[in-house]
Amino acid sequence: MSHVSSTKEIPAHGDVPRHVAIIMDGNGRWAKRQHLPRIAGHRRGVESVRATVAACAERGVEYLTLFAFSSENWRRPAEEVALLMQLFQMALSSEVEKLHRNGVRLKVVGDTGRFDPAIRRLIEQGERLTADNRRLTLTVAANYGGRWDIMQALTRLLKERNLSGEEIREEMLAPYLAMNYAPEPDLFIRTGGEQRVSNFLLWQLAYSELYFTERLWPDFDAAALDEAIASYRARERRFGRTSEQLEQSRRAEVA
Repeated sequence: MSHVSSTKEIPAHGDVPRHVAIIMDGNGRWAKRQHLPRIAGHRRGVESVRATVAACAERGVEYLTLFAFSSENWRRPAEEVALLMQLFQMALSSEVEKLHRNGVRLKVVGDTGRFDPAIRRLIEQGERLTADNRRLTLTVAANYGGRWDIMQALTRLLKERNLSGEEIREEMLAPYLAMNYAPEPDLFIRTGGEQRVSNFLLWQLAYSELYFTERLWPDFDAAALDEAIASYRARERRFGRTSEQLEQSRRAEVA
């Protein structure tokens, strides 16, 4: 399924963002403040994932994309990486059936070849089980990086289409991106106070509304999501147009 490119056309948008993308930051700092090991923060973060998935489904969000593990996160201490992999495996084992019962489709994007075979099997099983669900598409970005995504898309395009560099156009590359099945995010949220996109969805965030909060991810809940959506509703989404053009468009719709 193809979706509108925000640099080519003006996508449809409303009061509720169709696609929300989140960098879930602050698990380690939350644990430190509670005088707990970092992994305790990651475990508590899984609870925030459950709450956010439910809240998005209830509010009519169609796509939710969560940055679970970046291609740069392998640089973390080996013990923490190993614990994160265990937590990811446990979450896949315990959560997929619940997602399925609630009409949620699971997708995992990223260079999953580096993961343990057991994790890859759980990903495949979860995606297959939930493939026909349409209430909400939950995408987990794992061993994902925006530059990796663009490069793998370009590599696949050149291999399959036998093209020279001069012939490549945006609409030719888009179908090879990892999230070609989803519209571009309307709203990007980052918790934890940092104000950067950290190599997340670099292509797809071209015209997303950016929202940063000091709230740490384990403290993110439905009320925090509503605050982000309220901020989104207050934005003027021009997509390159002037405010005057936007007003003229509104008046034409009413007439």
